Amino acid sequence: MKKLAMYVFIDALGWEVYQKYGFMSALAPNQRKLKTTFGFSSAADPSILTGRYPDEHLHWSSFIYDPEHSPFKWLKSFALLPPQIFDRWRVRHALSKVIKAMHSYTGYFQLYNVPFKYLPYFDYLEKKDYFVPGGILATDTIFDWCVQHDIPYYCSNWRHSEEQILLENKKVISEAKVELTYVYLPHLDAVMHEHGPFSQATQDKLNSLELQITQLYQFATKVYDEVSLYIISDHGMAPVQGSYDLKKDIEALGYQYGQDYIAFYDSTMARFWWKNDSAKRDIMALLAGLSCGKIISDDELKAMQVYFEHGRFGETYFLLNEGILLCPSFMGLKMIPGMHGYEPDAPHSYSIMLSNKEIPQEIQSITDIRKTMEKELVK
Repeated sequence: MKKLAMYVFIDALGWEVYQKYGFMSALAPNQRKLKTTFGFSSAADPSILTGRYPDEHLHWSSFIYDPEHSPFKWLKSFALLPPQIFDRWRVRHALSKVIKAMHSYTGYFQLYNVPFKYLPYFDYLEKKDYFVPGGILATDTIFDWCVQHDIPYYCSNWRHSEEQILLENKKVISEAKVELTYVYLPHLDAVMHEHGPFSQATQDKLNSLELQITQLYQFATKVYDEVSLYIISDHGMAPVQGSYDLKKDIEALGYQYGQDYIAFYDSTMARFWWKNDSAKRDIMALLAGLSCGKIISDDELKAMQVYFEHGRFGETYFLLNEGILLCPSFMGLKMIPGMHGYEPDAPHSYSIMLSNKEIPQEIQSITDIRKTMEKELVK
């Protein structure tokens, strides 16, 4: 009997969006609201593949404080170039490709809008592609597990377009050799960033995805005797309701970046490293007085399993309330309608699992997804 476990990953398909629009109810009627990890995709995606939290697999934020080993020291001179040209997305994207090739990075890499003058303070975490065996050194992934147990599988190449990915999966399925296929469909995330999670563009994209997934599943049922279908995501997407320029307020205190403090301004949080007590005292007092967010305590970080004693990800974390965007930030200079990266308990943070199989009650978090994979594949 030929059996296939088909896991369709849809980036940012959250529970709230699913509740509003519905999705794949005919083929995957079983549903589960899953809690995500604190952070961005750089934390959530490895948590799905490893079945562990960031404090175990050690992947959290892409940019880490490490001036000694920073590969970006030579970019400091770029700060003298016209920002109206070198802060453009196309220029940054092209430069990112050059740097990626220079250092033989195989993982996802982007400079985003991190100022050139600040880049030398940071190293980049995702140097290896963790969608291939051996990509995460701290723990194994489901793909490592498949190799260890001699289970044939196929994982989509995330660098390809969704159209390519669907065709490639169809070809692999037609050969009837794999027992697991991981169908990676990331574009919904970009649609919701650009148009918002509750937009016509989002609904149109979901309708298109439903048709494409249905066709792929139906094709698989003609090749395999049994196809277990699972639709999963890493996190949700919140509608953006406002923004706050934290960088401006921090700089108004008069302390020198690099001499008194280091900060990394993500889209929904700011991370700080302290160089002297005065800067820490005054900046912490500023943060504590803000109503748009809060300082995340060490106890909260430990409870969310994102506490790291080495401090490379940050010594102090300030997280904005759901729906508020840090703007401008090192991730982007303009307001956008949709964002993720808030507290895991925030209403729009939750991800989903949909399936044509019954979902065990114990599956409550994205770290539990791997359990279902192993169960499907155990002979």
